[in-house]
Amino acid sequence: MRLLVILFCLLLPRVATAQSAATLVADQVRVTDQEQLIATGNIEVLYGSTRLTAQQITYDRTRDQLDIQGPIVIKLEDGTIVMARAGQIDPKLENGILQGARIVLDQQLQLAANQIDRREGRYSQLYKTVASSCQICGNRAPLWSIRAEKVIHDSVELQLYFENATLQILDMPVFWLPRMRLPDPNLDRATGFLVPEQRNTSQLGTGIKTPYFVTLGNHRDITLTPYVSPETRTLEIIYRQAFRHGDLRIVGASSNDTLEDEKRSYVFASGTFELSDDYRLTFDVEAVSDPAYLLDYGYSDKDRLDSAIALVRVTDTTLTQGRLTYYQTLREDESNASLPPIIADASYEARLFPKLGGTITVGNSIDTAYRYSTTDGDQGRDVTRIGAFGRWENYWLLSQGILLNVAGQLRTDVYHIVEDSRFPTNDTRFSPSVQTTLRWPLAAHGASGSTHIIEPVVSLAWSDSYGATVPNEDSTRSELDPGNIFDVSRFSGDDAIETGRQAAAGVTYTRLGYSGVDTTLSLGRVFHETDQLEYTKSSGLDGAQSDWLFGIQAQAPSGFLFDARALFDEKGRITVTDSRIAWNNADIDLSAAYIWQARDTEEGRTGTVSEWTLDAGFQLNESWSLDLDGRYDVAADRPVRAGIGLGWKNECVNINVSASRRYTSSSTVAPTTTYGISGSLTGFSTGRSATGPAAGCRK
Repeated sequence: MRLLVILFCLLLPRVATAQSAATLVADQVRVTDQEQLIATGNIEVLYGSTRLTAQQITYDRTRDQLDIQGPIVIKLEDGTIVMARAGQIDPKLENGILQGARIVLDQQLQLAANQIDRREGRYSQLYKTVASSCQICGNRAPLWSIRAEKVIHDSVELQLYFENATLQILDMPVFWLPRMRLPDPNLDRATGFLVPEQRNTSQLGTGIKTPYFVTLGNHRDITLTPYVSPETRTLEIIYRQAFRHGDLRIVGASSNDTLEDEKRSYVFASGTFELSDDYRLTFDVEAVSDPAYLLDYGYSDKDRLDSAIALVRVTDTTLTQGRLTYYQTLREDESNASLPPIIADASYEARLFPKLGGTITVGNSIDTAYRYSTTDGDQGRDVTRIGAFGRWENYWLLSQGILLNVAGQLRTDVYHIVEDSRFPTNDTRFSPSVQTTLRWPLAAHGASGSTHIIEPVVSLAWSDSYGATVPNEDSTRSELDPGNIFDVSRFSGDDAIETGRQAAAGVTYTRLGYSGVDTTLSLGRVFHETDQLEYTKSSGLDGAQSDWLFGIQAQAPSGFLFDARALFDEKGRITVTDSRIAWNNADIDLSAAYIWQARDTEEGRTGTVSEWTLDAGFQLNESWSLDLDGRYDVAADRPVRAGIGLGWKNECVNINVSASRRYTSSSTVAPTTTYGISGSLTGFSTGRSATGPAAGCRK
């Protein structure tokens, strides 16, 4: 018969001071004349959140000690598991000695020792220790292990201290340290070295990166990464700080190398802060010492840097925003003086709901473009615009399910233009517009459970411009797409406006499959009263009639997505086409895209653009993974970049090998080939490690 015995009666003097004692459950319990309690068979000892199981326990009241015969298993509050052959420990399970013991941390790191001394419920001191996260099969040596004369585990600070430690691969010693400190895998953040990376590039030679992570309290940290090769001495820095209402991140590097005579550096900083009254402040800073530095070291492939600060407030009925941006070009055919490098804008919009019906939207804005150059004309022109608008629109549901939308808008803009004698210094422009749109969605349900929806749309609009003829600073790359086909104006900014009468017509077919596979097809076109001379040829909008816009989209619950768009004229000649395919599930992460654009000197495109990109990841099995990325210029029949990465992991090792090639070149940037290898021993990383499958034991 299974008995439950509370050690209250035996530990009565102790209870008066400690308020609690251990609880023992066993198959058999007896008390000897020497005031010893002996429990045998399926024993459990509970003290707080700590649980011990064993085959025999003898409690000696005079020594206030438990003598335990194993196998012993102790499960501590933090999830740590201690196993031993035999031991002597106090009833609180905090102090004692365990023989033939093993500790398992976070279900991944094992430490086996001849003896473990427990002290104060916090420290475990292990003698003649072997540490590994690899599965151990009989007498076979693990893939890697650390052998140490002594190891101290601090369960409060979550640290492991090794003395006279040797790293072994199988049974071969490869590295020795007199002292070493490593984090407990339960620790979220800890100061120490991160996984090193070997890097080989055709420009910088073979080097190594050894990142060192430093905690600066609970809300700040910094990572310092020395990068050393025969051609460079570089220090990389990542600084992070979390505030009560925001966060800050700074990334940068400084280099002395043989590629340039001067010191090279870059810094990227960004932050977001929630202010009072629902305002949000965001900023980012991007700066680099020379145009080739980011590409030489693989930090970024940006060819224009933008530093900005913005303030935004969004409510149910208002939008307030302001932004100041500074641009730095890294392109050979541009200069900072003529970009323009400084752009500032601010705007306010509000929605009103009058009793007469519909919605009224009012707003005002100001923006400016400033260039350093004082050259008269495009290279030196500075433009400031102040504008205000009011818009009313309403919807009605007519018979047969037809949806009618009517809208009207009046806008006025005041321009101040300097450094361009072709335009007056101050001028004003008024631009009214009206629009009516009819939609007639028709739905039918198929026998298989699918739903079919056809929606023809017709829009009639008129707009005009009175007063100033102004330079076009913000709408030089407009294009017909599914998002603007039924707009009054398809220019992307405020400086250019479509004028005259126009009509837009289109139809969309959507199939909602019963199994979750959805497909959408769309076709549309815009008709103008007069030619739209301000649009470029490749925009699809020049002339009185636009190109045909065709779109297709398909998606499935399995993670598959296909999206394509094309512009083509009456003769079937394509102006622009772009497509994207993606497939995401547990084993595949695929994204590929293709773009084709016709030659257009007005947009600075002296040749046809035809290019595809690929970014894919495959989980080949539980251990192996493959990553691919590439970019190919079909028009030039040459690759732009290519890369491959191969990863292998099991329960105790994670290894990644990569190779990449950047083929682009210019007077400041040379083609570069990069090889990298990194590896880590799982079980010591802070936080839960992403481990792979166990190798298994074979006879």
